[in-house]
Amino acid sequence: MSFPTTFFGWVAFLLDKYGMVFLRGTGTTLLIALTGTVFGFIIGLLVAIARTIEPRARAPRWRKGLVNALKGLLAVYIEVFRGTPMMVQAMVIYYGGMQYLHIDMPVMVSAILIVSINTGAYMAEIIRGGIISVDKGQVEAAKSIGMTHWQTMCSIVLPQAVRNIMPSIGNEFVVNIKDSSVLNVISLSELYFTGKSAAGNYGRYFESFFIIACIYLVLTFTVTRLLRLLERKMDGKKNYTIYGSQSDSHSSITVNEEEA
Repeated sequence: MSFPTTFFGWVAFLLDKYGMVFLRGTGTTLLIALTGTVFGFIIGLLVAIARTIEPRARAPRWRKGLVNALKGLLAVYIEVFRGTPMMVQAMVIYYGGMQYLHIDMPVMVSAILIVSINTGAYMAEIIRGGIISVDKGQVEAAKSIGMTHWQTMCSIVLPQAVRNIMPSIGNEFVVNIKDSSVLNVISLSELYFTGKSAAGNYGRYFESFFIIACIYLVLTFTVTRLLRLLERKMDGKKNYTIYGSQSDSHSSITVNEEEA
């Protein structure tokens, strides 16, 4: 069997031999990144809402103490998972769970769990920042008409906060696409792991990782563009019409934000 003698010849050879392997690895990477980001957002959302709870002035001491204890535990969770590498977290959760808790989780389930918990710690601070960015007067107005903390968050604060932090959420998704490569330490067959296996069979590491780099670049570039389109959709139209007023219910005003 004759082998290629040029760089691009080897690239074509490896794509022909391991094209489906690279494709499966890419699918696994996308699945983990997307699922981990969605679950991480949900975790971060719940943590952020919990950390913004302020007991009423007349609340019993035990309730205030319980809220403060919960906030303390959530702060520890955030600091631990933001302050340690995902690779170390993967080793501790996967192998530690097997050794001490006797939990033999499938590798895919472990990977999604690890990425979700890690992303949740970052999302919690991102969402908390988005919540803080909303005008406090709106929160006070909601409380003055008897809305609970949860109702205020769901109806008034979060719709505005989520739009403000959309770029950061998209950035976390892109980061997860790249950081999923560290999960090869628990033998997950994602993109990096499959590329490393293909490189080892023929000793062509440069060509194999060149292919992997191109795939990662295409993934992150495509995701970034799609997220920007989503942001524009959430912004709504620049031109809109307001109908009716207190003095004339049939009047209308056309607003152009670009000219304003």
